[in-house]
Amino acid sequence: MPLSCSLPASVFADSLSPPVNVTIKEVKAKSAVVTWDIPEGDNVIGFAITQQKKDVHMLRFIQEVNTTTRSCALWDLDEETDYIVHVQSISMSGTSPLSEPLRFRTPKEAETQASKSKDEVTMEEVGQTTQLRAGELIIIVVVLIMWAGVIALFCRQYDIIKDNEPNNNKDKAKNSSECSTPEHPTGGLLRSKV
Repeated sequence: MPLSCSLPASVFADSLSPPVNVTIKEVKAKSAVVTWDIPEGDNVIGFAITQQKKDVHMLRFIQEVNTTTRSCALWDLDEETDYIVHVQSISMSGTSPLSEPLRFRTPKEAETQASKSKDEVTMEEVGQTTQLRAGELIIIVVVLIMWAGVIALFCRQYDIIKDNEPNNNKDKAKNSSECSTPEHPTGGLLRSKV
């Protein structure tokens, strides 16, 4: 027998109507999303949801104020379980009556996994992808730093090798350039045959 929540009539707002078009979407083994609409003209500042397992005398009460959202995630549900949900609107003057009861059943975990399409991505998979990308980024940065170190080491060693070359190579280059002219860059003047 479903447990009903009965509040004194003075708590209900005089002109506030209960939410309409209450539906359950994205039903999974452990979660679901309840959505609703508010009748036009109602000055709503929040909502209250009662969630109850069928045939169990225990309620979960969710209340949000200062929001205009028209949906709420239900979490930590049991698989293969029947639930009953009611939604109430909250205004500055009180709460609306309860919406019509909405009954739904959570599937088995295996059914949820089997019904998931190839293109559907869960939040867990997105989190794994983000972690993977962060790991890849760290690896790329480390490799780039290592390459920069290798290049710097190579340039340093090249300068040391270049500075330690025998001085006669520099002298040879100097002597050959002293004898060269613009007409004959390899040095010396050719005698003309006149």
